[in-house]
Amino acid sequence: MKNRRRWNHNIHHHPRILRAIPDGPQHALDVGCGEGMLTRELRRTVPRVTAIDLDAPSIDQAREHPDDVDYILGDFLTHPFEPASFDVIASVATLHHMDAAAGLARMRELLRPGGVLAIVGLARSTMPNDLPRDLANFAVGTFHRAMKGHWEHPSPTVWPPPVTYPQMRALSAEMLPGSQYRRHLLLRYSIIWRKPQD
Repeated sequence: MKNRRRWNHNIHHHPRILRAIPDGPQHALDVGCGEGMLTRELRRTVPRVTAIDLDAPSIDQAREHPDDVDYILGDFLTHPFEPASFDVIASVATLHHMDAAAGLARMRELLRPGGVLAIVGLARSTMPNDLPRDLANFAVGTFHRAMKGHWEHPSPTVWPPPVTYPQMRALSAEMLPGSQYRRHLLLRYSIIWRKPQD
């Protein structure tokens, strides 16, 4: 395990975030950065990266890396960021820790016109409709763990997520018109949205 790259359900979907980054962004925000693994990947592409999380031990771990990132211990919903100040806003497994509508509204407010919002999130399955998909999730997850191991992140967890997948799809369509919502294996969904130019 020592030489293997870290893997878990969230890390598996980091490439979805990174592929969504447009050309030439100057400033990115990582919402719910945890110990900063995605943040450090963003910094390889974006000249200036700010990252925020409510969990002090996670922020302390993130600050141990010399990666020229502005790590903020604070609440994303209330921290006094300037509106329309980020070209990219990324968030992985964070939206279910807050009121989803408030979180999406805040991200929309902070994104510059033409900027990209990229979210990977968790939602709650609904039974019995989701049973086949959840069984497939279990099988795929078991395979990945056997091949790659599993890294347990240090951040707090919320389970079960308060919002279902259909609710999240409807919310993204309402609040981010034109956004691309997709549901993925390993119990995740993604939302990619480019904010219209003024």
